[in-house]
Amino acid sequence: MSAAPIDRRLYDELRRLAARRMATEPSGHTLQPTALVHETWMRLQSLESEFTDRTHFFAAAATAMRHILIDRARRVRRVKHGGELARAALEVEPPDDHAGEPIDMLGIAELLERLEVRDPELATVFTMRYVLGCTVEETAEALGVSAGKIKKDVAFARAWLRQQLEET
Repeated sequence: MSAAPIDRRLYDELRRLAARRMATEPSGHTLQPTALVHETWMRLQSLESEFTDRTHFFAAAATAMRHILIDRARRVRRVKHGGELARAALEVEPPDDHAGEPIDMLGIAELLERLEVRDPELATVFTMRYVLGCTVEETAEALGVSAGKIKKDVAFARAWLRQQLEET
């Protein structure tokens, strides 16, 4: 797969993931799923690299979406945009357990940077599962691994993230 015109199936899948993720944003947010997908695609094209397979593509797309959402959260948190207000605590439960609750993207960004250094593959699983809201099956299919491996990775990531939260 290369950074060329987007395949309709890939676009539809990215759009579905973006819509699911944006559903957890607080009401009144301005970023729409279509805009998130388009900005993601633009970032993927700027990489000017070949995607070796579907797994590589979705890992790159998940990372790009995560960075877009983090950048957006940073802009919103600036004092000009009410950034002096108290931040909400980070939850490390999957989105389906807390449907509709906003995710603290800046808190997640800090933890994900540490997790990426430790285990980039685990960071991709976490991004797809928790940031984008993919199901275990969707994550497994996109990454080309078994659902059991995703469940194991998610359990490990949860334990590691909780440990990191307790230490801070």
